Amino acid sequence: MRLEGPVAETGASGAEGSGGAGELPPYAEAVLDVADRIPPGRVMTYGDVAEWLGKGGPRQVGRVMSLYGGSAPWWRVVRADGTLLPGHELRALAHYRDEGTPLRERGAAAGDHVPRIDMRRARWDGTPAA
Repeated sequence: MRLEGPVAETGASGAEGSGGAGELPPYAEAVLDVADRIPPGRVMTYGDVAEWLGKGGPRQVGRVMSLYGGSAPWWRVVRADGTLLPGHELRALAHYRDEGTPLRERGAAAGDHVPRIDMRRARWDGTPAA
């Protein structure tokens, strides 16, 4: 997979078209390319990915991640509020802790003891590290 900038081959939603059997639709390939480029310990929101690509929106990116994201670092593409993906919290949390992703621990009074991602510190803007 390669990524060199916004995807121009897809339609307005970014989800049209697919190649032959076993090939990803162009938009899905582009989304997964972005996910692969997010450095360990950093995250992008679904909307960030769509904005970077210049196509689709958060829902389209989420759909791609749910259908095709199993082999990509799916835990690095997150909700804008930093909550962990429902049903995958413990797996994601293990990845975040292994990679040193900044987290915001929740107080016991919150009832939910699963931390959130500290979006202010963990969010990646897509620029390569210097």
